[in-house]
Amino acid sequence: MTKAKTKAEAKPADSANPGRLDALRQTLTVLYEGNTPAGYRFRYTLLVFDIATILFIVGTTFIPRHAVVEFFDVVIGLIILADFASRIFISRSRLHDLMHISTLADVAAIASFLAPVVGEGVGFLRVLRTVRLLRTYHLLRQLRGDSAYFRRYEDIIFAVANLTVFIFIMTGVVYETQHYSNPQIANYADALYFTVTALTTTGFGDITLPGTTGRLIAVVIMIFGVTLFFNLARALINPLKVRFACPDCGLQRHDADAVHCKACGKTLNIPDEGLT
Repeated sequence: MTKAKTKAEAKPADSANPGRLDALRQTLTVLYEGNTPAGYRFRYTLLVFDIATILFIVGTTFIPRHAVVEFFDVVIGLIILADFASRIFISRSRLHDLMHISTLADVAAIASFLAPVVGEGVGFLRVLRTVRLLRTYHLLRQLRGDSAYFRRYEDIIFAVANLTVFIFIMTGVVYETQHYSNPQIANYADALYFTVTALTTTGFGDITLPGTTGRLIAVVIMIFGVTLFFNLARALINPLKVRFACPDCGLQRHDADAVHCKACGKTLNIPDEGLT
């Protein structure tokens, strides 16, 4: 009788665990994906954290390694780990998400920030944290709904974001691959200077990357950097477009003063936001 009662009492306790997990999953889903004030605040906070993390990465290249810096490395690494675990926990396609480039970059970033724990040998991987900005682009869809200014200059903002992320990544690659062996790359500013001069094909020649690896890095910077730079120039020169789905053909982008869809001729009623 006592054993039977014990088993019966154990069942509600055991069945409560899935309920708590479901509640946690629901809460995290609202924060990461929900259209609620709490969700908006949470995602904007994550964006601020991402930017602050990148500034921390850049800033610590100018100072010697210290116990305080390593402490903040571990704290940032644990925050990224918690964020990573939460995203995987609520994912509807975990295998697909685990293979995404931004997820792999997060794994590398976690290892790099926890370098004092797992070994400094992987510390160079922290440069991949800048890839996180690519994953926060989903936040731009939220900005589209919150800001009329963003909606008007969306193409330009996207082009600037793409170019900025590329510069951050390549500057980090230059710094991490060169500062131990190349006396011309003493800090992040030197790496940034070389990246910008290579990207613009100015090539002053006062800083060079020796060896085959250095030349290949310069080639990548020039090819992809120039392409992104021209995309930005095209966005600045082209007439501004507004995002409004045509009721008939579904065309999304139209001239700001368009009356008819240029694809099918359907009359458009684009909301006027009072912008000039």
